[in-house]
Amino acid sequence: MSSYNQEQYDALDMVRRYVAGIGKDEKAVLVASLDDYLRFRQSVDDFLQTHFGTVCNQACYQSRLSACCSREGIVTFFADVVINVMLATPEEIDRMAEALQNDGNGMKCVYLGRNGCLWHLKPIVCAMFLCDRAEDEVFQDRPALRQQWEAYREHKKRFMWPDHPVLFDDIEAIFIAAGCTSPLMYLHNSPGLIRVKEDAKKKNNVVQLTRGRSVGLPE
Repeated sequence: MSSYNQEQYDALDMVRRYVAGIGKDEKAVLVASLDDYLRFRQSVDDFLQTHFGTVCNQACYQSRLSACCSREGIVTFFADVVINVMLATPEEIDRMAEALQNDGNGMKCVYLGRNGCLWHLKPIVCAMFLCDRAEDEVFQDRPALRQQWEAYREHKKRFMWPDHPVLFDDIEAIFIAAGCTSPLMYLHNSPGLIRVKEDAKKKNNVVQLTRGRSVGLPE
């Protein structure tokens, strides 16, 4: 098993065992926290299916030349794994685990099965990847449509860019508190994302201090 597959498998197995061990109430709270994100993902899926479904199907999937699903080429966040396990059936999770252990996909993504992607809900990086060719074809002479797509890209940050409390960071924190650790916990491991959080905290402290002075509070 490659190091990539091992990291993916370990995260999947860890999350599966954690979710199997929590109570109904705890699981319900975790599922409820996904509502806004799942609505966003559904909206993105509808947009892509409407405007890119035919283009991408003909250019990549029918020709089996997709550059999107390259071997070890996708970035999966720990939260991607958690959300997928919460939504997937045991059989779907088993198929993912088996694919990771018996990868025979050559240059293709390990998760690309005979009938398409094995994820119940694709990682956010995969779901929102558009190649230049597809963008040029669909957005040509349609600036409003391109603007809508850019708005989706900006909206994505509300869930995974930690300059404020975000879902992906919160999910990692839940598992870290339970003693779990994974290289896929980028919001707690990535120097760049850690720096984003630290900078945001400093700015927040400055704002609070400024507000305190404006009302005469002691420093």
